[in-house]
Amino acid sequence: MMTKKTLLLLFSFIFCLQGFAQTSSWSNPGEVKRVQCNIEKYRKGDATITIVDKNGKPLRNATVIIQQQTHEFLFGSNLFVLHQLATPELNQKYESAFTHLFNFATIPFYWRELEPQQNHLRFKEGSDSIWRRPPPDELVKWCKAHGIVIKGHQLLYVKRKFMPDWISANDSNKLKALAGKRMTQLAERYGYDVSIWDAVNEEMARIAKPSQWDAVPHDFLSWAFKKADSLFPKRSQLIINDETKTSHYSTQDYVDMVNGLLKQNIRLDGIGIQFHMLQPDKFLKGEVYTPQIMHDAYKKLGNFGKPLWITEITIPTHGETGLQDQATIVSDIYKLWFSEPQMKGITWWNLGDGTAFGAENNFHGGLLDSAMNPKPSYKVLDQLINHDWKTNITLKTDADGIVNFRGFHGKYSIQVKKGNKSQKYNFQLPSNVKVSKATFKL
Repeated sequence: MMTKKTLLLLFSFIFCLQGFAQTSSWSNPGEVKRVQCNIEKYRKGDATITIVDKNGKPLRNATVIIQQQTHEFLFGSNLFVLHQLATPELNQKYESAFTHLFNFATIPFYWRELEPQQNHLRFKEGSDSIWRRPPPDELVKWCKAHGIVIKGHQLLYVKRKFMPDWISANDSNKLKALAGKRMTQLAERYGYDVSIWDAVNEEMARIAKPSQWDAVPHDFLSWAFKKADSLFPKRSQLIINDETKTSHYSTQDYVDMVNGLLKQNIRLDGIGIQFHMLQPDKFLKGEVYTPQIMHDAYKKLGNFGKPLWITEITIPTHGETGLQDQATIVSDIYKLWFSEPQMKGITWWNLGDGTAFGAENNFHGGLLDSAMNPKPSYKVLDQLINHDWKTNITLKTDADGIVNFRGFHGKYSIQVKKGNKSQKYNFQLPSNVKVSKATFKL
């Protein structure tokens, strides 16, 4: 006789086999089914836990309380204004909102502010304060204290307005020498604490509008990755990162750039995709960034077998319906991204209104308002990340002392109760194991 679990899995398998209709509508049943089935397939794994007594005999009918503590998938935001808001209360609300939702932080390594004068480096906690550029040591310390994975943005981003004034904009050979020194310094100080790096940022944009950028050698992109590979530990992930339209509408050009690196056997550990989507009205009408456009782009970029990362997100809140429109879009796009097989993490750009770069504040694109209170979009993500996409169940062991379950990848707390005995255990359900197994002695 089939168990309830077997019947549910069979139903899910048949449901997902029925195919996915191409559509521009986020609510189309075919799109909804595709997202649901891919989340079930790619974001969950099977687990078998055996409970035994002190003599190693199976414990029947023991209560097993399974509670997911963390996600393997990385959900994050930039952390550019940590400890920089106007009042202690605002800073505390910012930190609480961040840690409640995210396990991943992007921290700034912009060359202009990190080395404002040559050889005057702002690494250390307590360095001169610059808005949206806290010293990296301070940010790393905070992230480690809160168990947050760190991404560095970025090693090289040679757009003129982000480069130090003391670097000549027209001496490509000198730039290479200085860039090599900079990467060496970053690797030595942060190579083991910062897990992921945007090695080169917006290279497609540099090629399209070279007048906005410092002069670089003809082999700049390949040289940068080779140099970073020689300096950073293999556990670091070196990724390329590029703009929204490049990633979604000029995808083949981005594919060709990535392919050019890989043909040279250059280490490339991932592909970054921005999503500063500033036309919410057109999005909601199905005129831009439809599900099919996004799926097709990620399939092309995912064909390399490299992890994909959504690295920067802005969704404006304009007009009377702006808050709800943002929440609706956030719900749709996060579900799609979480369902993509090669996707490893998603980063919102500016968590709170008033914390963006310059005129970008006019978009009011935070998940929090300027008082650091949650917008509807933040609440949507809280529901998804902390509830819908977490596994929390209570089961009873069978005659062999076993419970089986299917849960989201991550770390778990397992509490076992039998009679007057109770014990807690740690358990991991990683994505690289077909069936995760553990035996716990009560």
